[in-house]
Amino acid sequence: MKTIAKLLVPVRSLLVLAVLCGGSHARAGEPQFADVFVGGQDGYASYRIPSVIATPKGTLLAFCEGRKFNSLDESPTDMVLKRSCDGGKTWGALQIVVKAVPEAAMDSCPVIDRPSGKVVLVYDLWPEYIKDTWPSDYHRKPGLGRDSVTAWVTTSSDDGVTWSEPIDITATTKKPHWSNFIHGPGVGIQMRSGRIVIPCCYQQGAWRNFSIHSDDHGKTWQLGGEVPTPGVDESQVVERLDGSLLLNMRSSRGKGCRAIATSKDGGQNWSELVDCPALPEPVCQGSILRYTWPNQHGKSRILFCNPGTSKGREQGTVRLSYDEGATWSVAKVIFPGYFGYSCLALLPDMTIGCLFETAGCGKITYASFTLDWLTDGKDTIP
Repeated sequence: MKTIAKLLVPVRSLLVLAVLCGGSHARAGEPQFADVFVGGQDGYASYRIPSVIATPKGTLLAFCEGRKFNSLDESPTDMVLKRSCDGGKTWGALQIVVKAVPEAAMDSCPVIDRPSGKVVLVYDLWPEYIKDTWPSDYHRKPGLGRDSVTAWVTTSSDDGVTWSEPIDITATTKKPHWSNFIHGPGVGIQMRSGRIVIPCCYQQGAWRNFSIHSDDHGKTWQLGGEVPTPGVDESQVVERLDGSLLLNMRSSRGKGCRAIATSKDGGQNWSELVDCPALPEPVCQGSILRYTWPNQHGKSRILFCNPGTSKGREQGTVRLSYDEGATWSVAKVIFPGYFGYSCLALLPDMTIGCLFETAGCGKITYASFTLDWLTDGKDTIP
């Protein structure tokens, strides 16, 4: 599912070096970069599938999969976390949120419950893997197959310092015949109504998208609707001004671009998908995020980030829409080299964050930038 694409990234030594070495020497307003997870450190061979969220207090929580022995999806995996209390400039020690090895805790989808400030983290738990299915030296427990993937939720009320005992929510969020069940990956959202929505996908022959939701602050969960059209999988969701949901999906339909679907009832039902040529992709996960509402900051702004080309996982590009995702009038490359999975975050001071895979998935890096930089000074927050 998340197998690393084999591509040769053209050597842009000076340009990439300049980006990576930005730090304190970068010009004012340009993105600042900090490596958060580096393969081979802290007891894990590889780190993949980043997600990041800012708490109401401004603490950044960066999650990813700590893959114990290799970078493959089939490596025994713990769900790990690092925290930053200074806007992503520095990061604390690695924490294990879900210790799953020899199984695999994967596909983190955190969301903030606004009334309480609680962090709700949804993820999937995969059984041990089998060598004759994937190139791995590890075997699945007897009697367990891919349809044994389960869904779990854990919460934190102290900005990610401690976490509750995980609760199994599989019974209300997954149909028994589904296999390869995935949340996000990325983040969930809380609608203005209070409903928490997590985008998901499953495989039954072809991949298909659906959503799950909670109307009681993450205590109980229900299965939402399903996108009727197959051939799409990893997704992220955003709420639009009219209260509808826009689901933005990775597509394997050979179109070289993202696909979208909409829901007018909080994810109970989803429309047929529509291809989105304005958002090219090389078949890779992407991130979408509500930046501002017009009643708060003058305009509606939605951000999108992914490898901005159909040619390969490179050219990490951030785009901006002023019309609820109908068009994307601003686009800027934030990182020109290898750029895999990513996740956008909004900080209380309106700084934008992006946690992304780079160095051929050898590490996960955090970038911090502003709306002013993204729009070349043409748009600022009043």
